[in-house]
Amino acid sequence: MIRLAAVLLLLLAGPALAVDTGTAGRGVLRVLDKITGDVADLDLQSGETRSIGALSVTLGECRYPLANPSGDAFALVEISDTRQAAPVFQGWMIASAPALNALDHPRYDVWLLRCVVP
Repeated sequence: MIRLAAVLLLLLAGPALAVDTGTAGRGVLRVLDKITGDVADLDLQSGETRSIGALSVTLGECRYPLANPSGDAFALVEISDTRQAAPVFQGWMIASAPALNALDHPRYDVWLLRCVVP
């Protein structure tokens, strides 16, 4: 009985959680060097990689809610440190919740600001 109630709850909540999204060709990420205090904004095309300090930042894709283009953007990002073989971050970043899925690096903080919507 409890399983049935849980399944019904998920089925009813599913459409309420769905959001129509658009895909932008560009996104803007902010990089903070925690040692020097320098801040830089990276305006990246989808698939573009740019280096800043010891980091190499690649934007996979940037999506945004169609109902609110300036709102909750989220982007697929890969960040590598030139001194390490494996990426130090690989996943989705959410502009409205930068701490939710953050880069864990001793020197740099990187977070998504927005998708650039045409």
